[in-house]
Amino acid sequence: MSTLAWIILTSLLGGLISIFFAAILTLNTRSSWVSMLVSYAIGALLGAAFLNTLPEALELAEDPKQITIIVLLGILLFFILEKLVLWRHCHMDECEVHDPEHGHSIYEAQGDHGRSGLMITLGDTFHNFVDGILIAAAFMVDVQLGIVTAIAIFAHEVPQEAGDFIILLNSGYSRTQALLLNLLSSTSAVVGGVLAYFMLHQLNHLVLPMLAIATACMIYVAMADLIPGLHKRPEIGDTIQQVVLISLGIGSIWLVETMLKHSH
Repeated sequence: MSTLAWIILTSLLGGLISIFFAAILTLNTRSSWVSMLVSYAIGALLGAAFLNTLPEALELAEDPKQITIIVLLGILLFFILEKLVLWRHCHMDECEVHDPEHGHSIYEAQGDHGRSGLMITLGDTFHNFVDGILIAAAFMVDVQLGIVTAIAIFAHEVPQEAGDFIILLNSGYSRTQALLLNLLSSTSAVVGGVLAYFMLHQLNHLVLPMLAIATACMIYVAMADLIPGLHKRPEIGDTIQQVVLISLGIGSIWLVETMLKHSH
């Protein structure tokens, strides 16, 4: 089998397998559990950002400050994008952010009208594209190295994809829509792998900024969109539950990363 065929096959199968396992973990959950599992999703996002994408970018960077600047600019970019989404709803559908008849935000009752789901899908697309480039680079060195790299990449994707599913469901998407969005996002790994095969040297300079942008997206969605919702349940029992689930989300990413390092 040719190197290009290996790249396409592993990028495609790896994405499908990681989404399949993530779907099993999340799609069978009761609707009443989704808001509770948002805490786990926050942990998975922060864990992926601070234990995976950011360290990887800093390790590859000649000047770490460049990465932190891109992360800061990325957070600002996602803030602006979210403002544009809000502005569109307020002008196209009167104002959906605030319901004057009931005196409360519609987003409080019906998720966030897809905002955090849209943001996390965009960030995950960047991340998967970079994963495809890394898989292609490994296969172009050695087939065995490519297989090991692909397994490692998609193993740490499972808890993150599970977090993405939960965020999409909490954001108002149906289970089918959440699955289709994750499948669509995963195809960017194939695109990244194929492009890297034909023009790896030209794409090398994109890896660092895209890792930084993916990091910015994860941090922004977790901190700006999801954590404020947890503060609406300030009771001590709810708070303890939230802290435990956030810790589990971070721990699942850390555990996978640690197991993969030891396997090498």
